[in-house]
Amino acid sequence: MRWLAALVLCASATAWSGCGYALAGRGSFLPTSIRTVGIPRLENRSNFFQVEDILTEKIRSEFIGRGKYAVTPEETGADAILTGEVLGISVVPVGINENQLASRYLFTVALKMEFKDTHTQDVIWQNDSLVFRGEYDLQTRSDVAVSGETFLDQERSSVDRIATDVARTVVTAILEAF
Repeated sequence: MRWLAALVLCASATAWSGCGYALAGRGSFLPTSIRTVGIPRLENRSNFFQVEDILTEKIRSEFIGRGKYAVTPEETGADAILTGEVLGISVVPVGINENQLASRYLFTVALKMEFKDTHTQDVIWQNDSLVFRGEYDLQTRSDVAVSGETFLDQERSSVDRIATDVARTVVTAILEAF
């Protein structure tokens, strides 16, 4: 009887071990031939200065953080290339304080991205209409209009936070075949 129970337990353990579950964010559905990913600087079609540098650096860091791929800013010598464009960025006030001054803004970033295998020229992943949004408070005194320098500093901070979300989403979509 013990022998039969041990056999059933071993069979169950063997069946469950191949169920396909894995930790999210650690898998990859990319071909094994891809070891080096080229990520050149994104093109910037928005009116925001140097936003492409921030986004590109965050995406490179996210790929490096996954630990499986070498990342280069060059297209030459890479097994796959991730290219993209910042199509537009808008900043719209969505909250006002008691003095009718803007105190909260909605940042919207629109992008177009493509991940291509350089050996086969196949597009592995593409999204022509990525949109990221985030609301951010403008930290000021309620009775004083915000200075241009303060607004730009907080705008950079907001772009940096959205860039982190962009990088995480794009790299996850590529690696996990979403």
